[in-house]
Amino acid sequence: MTTHDEAATSRDRLTLLRLAGEMAIKSKRTRAAFQRRLVRNIEDAVRDADAAVDFGWDRLFVRSATDAPHEVLPRVFGLSSFSPVEAAVPAELARILEAGEATYADRVTGRTFAIRCRRSGQQEFSSRDIMVQLGDRLLPRSAGVDLDDPEIAVHVEVRDDRAYLFSEKRPGPGGLPIGVEGRAVALISGGFDSAVAAWLLMKRGVALDYVFCNLGGDAYERAVVQVAKVLADDWSHGYRPALHAVDFTGVVNVMRDAAKQSYWQVVLKRLMYRVASRIGEELGAGAIVTGEAIGQVSSQTLTNLRAIDPAASLPVFRPLLGFDKTEIIERARRIGTAGLSEQVREYCAIAPGRPVTAAAADAVAREESRLDLGVLDRAIEERRVLDLRGLTPTDLVAPYLHTEEIPDDAVVIDCRPESAFRHWHVPGAQRHDEWELLQGFRHLDRDRSYVLYCAHGIQSAHIAEKMQRAGYEAYSFKGGVRGLLRWAEEHGVAVPEGQT
Repeated sequence: MTTHDEAATSRDRLTLLRLAGEMAIKSKRTRAAFQRRLVRNIEDAVRDADAAVDFGWDRLFVRSATDAPHEVLPRVFGLSSFSPVEAAVPAELARILEAGEATYADRVTGRTFAIRCRRSGQQEFSSRDIMVQLGDRLLPRSAGVDLDDPEIAVHVEVRDDRAYLFSEKRPGPGGLPIGVEGRAVALISGGFDSAVAAWLLMKRGVALDYVFCNLGGDAYERAVVQVAKVLADDWSHGYRPALHAVDFTGVVNVMRDAAKQSYWQVVLKRLMYRVASRIGEELGAGAIVTGEAIGQVSSQTLTNLRAIDPAASLPVFRPLLGFDKTEIIERARRIGTAGLSEQVREYCAIAPGRPVTAAAADAVAREESRLDLGVLDRAIEERRVLDLRGLTPTDLVAPYLHTEEIPDDAVVIDCRPESAFRHWHVPGAQRHDEWELLQGFRHLDRDRSYVLYCAHGIQSAHIAEKMQRAGYEAYSFKGGVRGLLRWAEEHGVAVPEGQT
C-alpha cells in the first residue's frame, strides 16, 4: 500500500472505497481475480481525473488532485460505498485523537455526534479507546452524543499502520465488476426497457456490446446511439462497447411480402434474435440480453416468447420479465437514460390489426420459413459498427441530419421566404417561417417523418437537429435548393426553366 500523507500535497485527496459485499464471500482465488478487474475498471473510470488507485485485500483507495472521482465512483460496479478521507495519520492513538479533534471540533459545534471505529491489524489500543477518548474531546463543543441518529458521524478506520478519518459514506452501485462474467450482446431499441435490461446485466459483471436493428432510418439510429452512449460513457468502465447498427429495412420488406400479417411481430423478433446470435457468436458472446417483460406487448406473451426463443442460437436473458413499466421507467431515471428514451418513437409495432398473441412455435417457424433468410446475411455484412465511447458530439449529429431522398410518406417543409416559395417549391410542400418553426415544431405530429429545406441547407439543418433532439424523425435536404432541384429533375418533377 502506498503511504498516504497527513497533509495536502499533489494528489492530496484520498478516497476510501469499499468492495460490494458479494465479492467478500467469493473464494480467495476468485476474489483476487475480481479485485484485479475492479481496479482496472476504477483506473479507467478516473483516468481523466488525474487519479491513481492503491489497493489492499478488502479496501481500495483513490488518490486525486480534485474531487472529480466522486462524480464517477457511484457508477463503478463492484463498489458498495466510498468515503472522502478527511485525515490520514499513523495508527497511533495520540495522532488519531489530535487529528480527530482538529478535523471535527468545529463541525460538531451545536450538533449531536457519534464516533464509529473499525480496526484491523495489531495495535496497542482498542476501538473503544478511540471512541471514548475522541468522544470526550468533542463532547464539550457538541449538542451531545446520539448513537442512533447523530447529525454528524465521525468514522475512524484503522488498517495496520494507518488510520483514516471521514464523516461520509456515499453509496456505490454494488454488483460485480464489469467483465468478470464474460460478454454478451444486448438487443437495444432506444426505449426504456432495453437500456434498463442492459444495465442490469452490466451490474452482474457482464460486458455488453449492442445490436440495433434499425426500422426507422437515420434519425432513429441517432436516438438509439445517444441512449447507448449514456450506458457506455457513464457505466461501462473498463472496456469499450460497440454498437452494431443493422439496417432492417430490407428484412422487413421481405417479411411483409412473405409472412402472414398477424405473425409479423413474432417473426420480426425471431429475425432480430437470429441477427443478434450471429453477431454475438462473432464476438464470442455467451448470451443475448433483451428488454422483454411478460405481457407488455403482443410479442411478449409467455406463449409468444416460447415461440420466438428457438430462433436464437445463444441463451436469451430477460432481466425485466417480472418488472412493470413504472418500475422500469423509475430505474431508467436513476441510470440516466429516461430523458432520451422518452423521446424515441415506437418503430417495432409494425403489424396493423390484431397480431397473434398465442402463437404455436411450429406455426411461427412455418411463417418464417417462407422468407429468404439471405436478406439477414446481407444486412449483417453491411452493418455499421460504432465505438460508442469514441463518438464525439459532432459524430452524434452530422451523419444523421441530411438526406438526398424524399420518402413518399414524408412531410416536406419549405423554410424559405414566401416569395421564394411562390416561385417554386416541391409539390405538396408546406411553408413554415424558419423562426416560427423552430419555436413551434413540437405541435407537429410525432408519428410523421419530415424533410426540411432552405436556400443553402444551413437553417433547415439547424431546425432538423433541434427536432431530432426532441424525438422527431426530421432531416435537412442535402445541398439546399440546389440539391433539391437536381433531385426534382432526376425524379421528373417540373422546375423553373434555367434553374437546374
